[in-house]
Amino acid sequence: MSRARQPPLVTGISPNEGISWTKVTIRGENLGTGPTDLIGLTICGHNCLLTAEWMSASKIVCRVGQAKNDKGDIIVTTKSGGKGTSTVSFKLLKPEKIGILDQSAVWVDEMNYYDMRTDRNKGIPPLSLRPANPLGIEIDKGRFPQKDLEALFPGMSADFTSENFSAAWYLIENHSTTSFDQLKTAVVNLKKQANKKNEGSLAYVKGGLSTFFEAQDALSAIHQKLEADGTEKVEGSMTQKLENVLNRASNTADTLFQEVLGRKDKADSTRNALNVLQRFKFLFNLPLNIERNIQKGDYDVVINDYEKAKSLFGKTEVQVFKKYYAEVETRIEALRELLLDKLLETPSTLHDQKRYIRYLSDLHAPGDPAWQCIGAQHQWILQLMHNCKESYVKEQKGKDIFYPMLDLDSDVRPSPMGHLSQTASLKRGSSFQSGRDDAWRYKAPQQVVFVEKLTKLVVSQLPNFWKLWISYVNGSLFSETAEKSGQMERSKKNARQRQNDFKKMIQEVMHSLVKLIRGALLPYSLREGESRQYGGWEMKSELSGQWLTHVIQTVRLSSESLTALEIPNDMLQIIQDLILDLRVRCIIVTLQHTGEDIKRLAEKEDWVVDNEGLTSLPSQFEQCIIHSLQSLKTVLDCKPGEASVFQQQKTQEDVCQLSIGIMQVFIDCLEQLSTKPDGDIDTAHLSVDVASPDLFGSIHEDLSLSSEQRLLIALSNCRYLERHTFLNIAEHFEKHGFQGVEKITQVSMESLKELDQRLFEMYIEFKADPIVGSLEPGIYAGYFDWKDCLVPAGVRNYLKEALVNVIAVHAEVFTISKDLVPRVMSRVVEAVSEELSRLMQCVSSFSKNGALQARLEICALRDTVAIYLTPESNSSFKQALEALPQLSSGTDKKLLEELLNKFKSSMHLQLTCFQSSSSAMMKT
Repeated sequence: MSRARQPPLVTGISPNEGISWTKVTIRGENLGTGPTDLIGLTICGHNCLLTAEWMSASKIVCRVGQAKNDKGDIIVTTKSGGKGTSTVSFKLLKPEKIGILDQSAVWVDEMNYYDMRTDRNKGIPPLSLRPANPLGIEIDKGRFPQKDLEALFPGMSADFTSENFSAAWYLIENHSTTSFDQLKTAVVNLKKQANKKNEGSLAYVKGGLSTFFEAQDALSAIHQKLEADGTEKVEGSMTQKLENVLNRASNTADTLFQEVLGRKDKADSTRNALNVLQRFKFLFNLPLNIERNIQKGDYDVVINDYEKAKSLFGKTEVQVFKKYYAEVETRIEALRELLLDKLLETPSTLHDQKRYIRYLSDLHAPGDPAWQCIGAQHQWILQLMHNCKESYVKEQKGKDIFYPMLDLDSDVRPSPMGHLSQTASLKRGSSFQSGRDDAWRYKAPQQVVFVEKLTKLVVSQLPNFWKLWISYVNGSLFSETAEKSGQMERSKKNARQRQNDFKKMIQEVMHSLVKLIRGALLPYSLREGESRQYGGWEMKSELSGQWLTHVIQTVRLSSESLTALEIPNDMLQIIQDLILDLRVRCIIVTLQHTGEDIKRLAEKEDWVVDNEGLTSLPSQFEQCIIHSLQSLKTVLDCKPGEASVFQQQKTQEDVCQLSIGIMQVFIDCLEQLSTKPDGDIDTAHLSVDVASPDLFGSIHEDLSLSSEQRLLIALSNCRYLERHTFLNIAEHFEKHGFQGVEKITQVSMESLKELDQRLFEMYIEFKADPIVGSLEPGIYAGYFDWKDCLVPAGVRNYLKEALVNVIAVHAEVFTISKDLVPRVMSRVVEAVSEELSRLMQCVSSFSKNGALQARLEICALRDTVAIYLTPESNSSFKQALEALPQLSSGTDKKLLEELLNKFKSSMHLQLTCFQSSSSAMMKT
């Protein structure tokens, strides 16, 4: 009959050598289907079945017995497979024997001592040797995380030897996938092990029955002998002998074992001392461990050890413990001082500050270390800010240094004219060029570098300061220990009480920041007592608008960074006030510098005239204003939380007056150019626009301009300014949010019109007066008399000369600007007609021929300049004709008409300028 299973096969044993009673693990194949299937186990010929524990079909744990052979096989026998074989062997080592009187440094484990003499475990049965698999079935470790099991069974353990053993935890951890049938088998195994334990106790008693029986038999024999003798003598003799024997045996034993017992007492005393040292070595070694951990920076370990020692020995009455605990407290106090010094040390990171505060909290440091740290950090930030200012002020006084900062497209105080070169050259055909290269690398003034450094310092330090306060308020500075002890609640209460103090700290930092910037850029805004603390800069020249714009951008970025920290707006309002003052100052300075640049435009006038009679001056003026306003765009724009720069009435008035002043400066510039004496005009660069087809060439000949020509050019520019430039500038003012634009435009227009009228009257005076003055001498030349004159033969020469002079004026004006011709010619005609009317009215009487001559000349002049007649000149001609006698005969009228036609025919070429295909609007 064949067996159901293969015979057992041992393929490994660990360890493979050892002394008797060494615990070994046997591995192999077919080692049984369960504990009941294992019926035999020998190692080196010794039966080890009593100590065997079946773990699985491939694993058995047991202890090696006291075998006779020093090396042998491991044979396993099972019910299902029979006697097996082994491919490995075990080597039994001989233990070193220690007699009862020999001294030894090895302590015997009395709790689990195996008596070799009785081949039994003394005091504890074999089943209590802490088997690794108490259920006797195959272990299958689950995949449940240890943390989840600890959370599911708080305070429990999966160790079956622990007092807090949890069977559920053990089953989940080791048998989560075990089938129900296998669990039934495990229950059966547990019951068998319990029965074996009871049988082991009973066997222990049974093993000593022979000894009990021998003793009982000896006592019974003695008692029977005493009864058989029946005499007291025998009883007394036997009793006396027995007592003597016992006494001698006792004395001999005392003599023999006195030294041994003494050494045993001493050994027990030493053992007890060593046990105390071993049991409380934590406290005895704690002072030295604290010092070592402090040196290594392991403050967490020190705090944990201190908390443990405090809970164990904080209230002890044992003197030796109190002595060592006092040493611990001394070192902890030194650690508190060390941590407090590190906490208040600057600079320090926020992480380190939180760490040191938590340490001090866990060590129950006196006071409030977190608040002390906040105060120290506050003072350090203030000191950094003032040190920054002092270093830059000292460096500035030592030597005037500029630090490379930015690549700007203009000068330190940029001239807006630098951007007009290309436009002017293309539009005017001139050679106007900027004196600076756009790629020029400029350098920042000392105050600008200081403001950047200061704001960077505050923005880098204040966030950690603010976060430290927030952590202090919400209690996140403290550990779970502090939370459990109630220290976190006390801290929150302290934080609520100190909110006003911290608010003052933030406000002090903000005030210092603002005042330091004001001292560098707006010293006049500081009080008299604050100038020494926050000022001290050498203000050789005020910063340009562009540098102020750069500073405003820097302060704005700093304000945005601080706002992102969720600092209340009321604490940051002072920064918004500073930004507003800087914006106002930037606008004022930019407009002032723009006025200075416009004042220098007179030096750049090249008197190049285009077809419209304009020079580049109006365009340069307009571009200068536009560039100035564009440079202020970022300043004028309001960022979130900022007020309008024009919200204050005084600012509106100042900006309005400066704008009017800029316009007036340019008007004065025009007047200066037009009224400059001839000798003061630089004609080396004068030229005209060769694209103009209607030039008379007077400017080409000597390349110089007369006073009258300059007046005409100025009048042409004034006309363009009034109709275009000033209106464009007003639109740009409105586009950039300027207030009072109507007032600026109105005042500027009025001033411009006054200049235009003055220049026009000056030009008319230059041109009309000579013509008017030549009329009376011409009329009466050759002793001419209206009462006695010949029949008219034509227009006399004086009138022709006057017309030629008028034509010359027309030509000069037409050369400069066609649009000015009607205005100028109308005024000249008015002056001539008025003078002619006056002269006619002064004549007392006219002869027939005289009246005809006068009417001929008046009509010739009137018809010639008909397109330039105005109501005033028409009235003058009418009055002149009314002063003459009326023509009575048709012959005179015919003669008058013939003479007029003859005049017009003879002077047709000269009179061409007075003919126009379209009527012109005449400006009065």
